[in-house]
Amino acid sequence: MLHGAQRGLFALDFRIPSECADLLARGEADIGIVPAVEVDRLGLSIIPGTGIACRGAVRSILLFSKVPFDRIRTLAADSSSRTSVQLARIVLARRYGAEPRLFSHAPDLERMLGVADAALIIGDPALRLDPETIPYACLDLGAEWCDMTGYPMVFAVWAARRGFDPSGLAGAFTASCRFGLEHIDDIAAQESGPRRMSPELARDYFDKNVVLELGEREIQGMRLFLEALHALATVDLTA
Repeated sequence: MLHGAQRGLFALDFRIPSECADLLARGEADIGIVPAVEVDRLGLSIIPGTGIACRGAVRSILLFSKVPFDRIRTLAADSSSRTSVQLARIVLARRYGAEPRLFSHAPDLERMLGVADAALIIGDPALRLDPETIPYACLDLGAEWCDMTGYPMVFAVWAARRGFDPSGLAGAFTASCRFGLEHIDDIAAQESGPRRMSPELARDYFDKNVVLELGEREIQGMRLFLEALHALATVDLTA
């Protein structure tokens, strides 16, 4: 959207998905990349074809625990990704029989594990951690979901606020996504330094972990996730 043929098509503001959802809810933005959990709750219209998903290990959604997973009673969560927090609840409940009390915490692994049995780290802070060298048990929640269901996990989608008609815009988002995918090496080189990671790690993340073009299996996976979420009681992470 900044460098391809779509530059200038939209007025852009850069926020994390949870903040995008809040802007759409307040009518302060027309379109945003929003957590999958917010689509139904806010009555948003999905712009098909693009988003953020995985078909296996996602690498950027990691749950670390200092106790066996079935004994987790408290979970400190970085709540900047609302979908990831709910995914942690689903995986722990379905695969390990654990239903921990959740609370928000800044993404600092040692401090989180100082006050809770387990810690959920997402995004760049997770990518900067190497699970192989950390002395705690670790779950990659993307891999857990895909192993559990056989379907991809969708974390975020492009969507329009209630009352805004996005019909006719899907092509612009798909074209922009493909332009970005064609320039992944440039993006990795440009973004890795400010994000304090190696260009190789950034490149591998796009190449091996995340899926940015969403097809029917991704949509089916998202439906399964929302059904699983509806089966659980909601948790307020603002406390």
